[in-house]
Amino acid sequence: MKLSVRIGALATTLALIPGCAVTPGGKDPALTLPAAWRNAADFPTASPDRDLATWWSDFGDAQMSSLIRRALAGNRDLASAMARVREAQARRDAQKASLFPTLDYSGSRNAGKSWTDGGTDRSSTSYSAGLSASWEADFFGKNRQSVLAASADAEAAKENLYSAQAALASEVALAYLDLRAAEERLEIVKRSLTSREETTQLASWRAQAGEIDQLELRQSESGLESARSQLASLEQNIGQTRNRLALLCGQAPGTLSLKSGPVPSPARRLVVGIPADTLRQRPDVRAAGYGWVSAIARTRSAEADRLPSLRLSGSLGVDTLKSSKLFNPESLATGIIAGISGPIFDTGRIRSNIEAQSAAEEQALLAYQSTVLTALSEVEDALIACRLSAQRLASLEKASAAAKDASKLASQKYRAGIIDITTVLDTQRSDLALEESVAAVQADRAAAHVQLYKALGGGWSAGS
Repeated sequence: MKLSVRIGALATTLALIPGCAVTPGGKDPALTLPAAWRNAADFPTASPDRDLATWWSDFGDAQMSSLIRRALAGNRDLASAMARVREAQARRDAQKASLFPTLDYSGSRNAGKSWTDGGTDRSSTSYSAGLSASWEADFFGKNRQSVLAASADAEAAKENLYSAQAALASEVALAYLDLRAAEERLEIVKRSLTSREETTQLASWRAQAGEIDQLELRQSESGLESARSQLASLEQNIGQTRNRLALLCGQAPGTLSLKSGPVPSPARRLVVGIPADTLRQRPDVRAAGYGWVSAIARTRSAEADRLPSLRLSGSLGVDTLKSSKLFNPESLATGIIAGISGPIFDTGRIRSNIEAQSAAEEQALLAYQSTVLTALSEVEDALIACRLSAQRLASLEKASAAAKDASKLASQKYRAGIIDITTVLDTQRSDLALEESVAAVQADRAAAHVQLYKALGGGWSAGS
């Protein structure tokens, strides 16, 4: 069963801007949304019963939650997005002024001197002051459409800010998971080195006793050093990831203090809702909708250039020889002017502007539709990753347990002289690789849930 959702004036514009009734001219923005997610077999699909703004609390990791809060408060890119919101709101307010009359004042003092044939001079001084007002009657809605476009731009800037908040929260969480996975792998390698060192020491004793040749000893030493070489790479990864977290939090490298800890586990049950819930929750979808609304309004404003405009202006002023008489009613002058103007011949300028705005409107509509489809795809991809990473983890945990037992048995048999060093080294390598894989997939599963929370529209709040 599919639910056909019409992404038009009633589905987007009226929902996004209360009181606005913009409808696209001749455009059919119909998209068909699925009634449910195809890969949500392990997740409830009822309407979400809680806010996803602080989804990171579901992981139960206080350090991760603290890092995300610090990033939302101190990240420089997020602060820049906030400044863009203020800029867009100021431009909207400036555009609103076109709907109201303007009032200006003026004043001047003129002084002059002249000479007669007899050599005498005459001086004169005059004063003037006045008020002037003008207003363009918006009969055909050109200015109102411009105000609507600016209002939609301001709302889109806010939604872009919310998108930046959601992206930042998920980026911090993913970096934190990378850090914990690298730390876990480092501990695994260190534990592996202990058993390898014991094996190498035993091989050395047996070589001295003439029980084995130098080949087995060198093989054991090679396996030990190969495992030891991973330490530097993992420590580098840990240091760089800590610096990345510091940058996301708006701090200098090396200033972030974090205690070691395990890879956090995601919540067992997450209500994913239905696709329509996600589209309403995601700020990037709403931002694209506002972009389309803005483009429609600008097209209509351009179309209004073909129609005549009426402008009213008035003035009130005085002109006197003495400053004390500036407000004398006898020197008062007033004037009212009404003018109408309209285009006759402009070599196609207006038509070209309309075509350009229509093309921009079409681009905005396509961008909106693409954003909707991207949102749906991201949720489905995240659901697949959550399900399959859990399956991978279950299999790898069983394989790792078996490999650990095999490694212990191989070490015991080598001590008893039943098998050679090659079998021991193979089992140790397999044990180490599988333990590292378990740690990596644990992080992958948690990362898949982070991506799912983000894809569902979580991680932002209008009040943060």
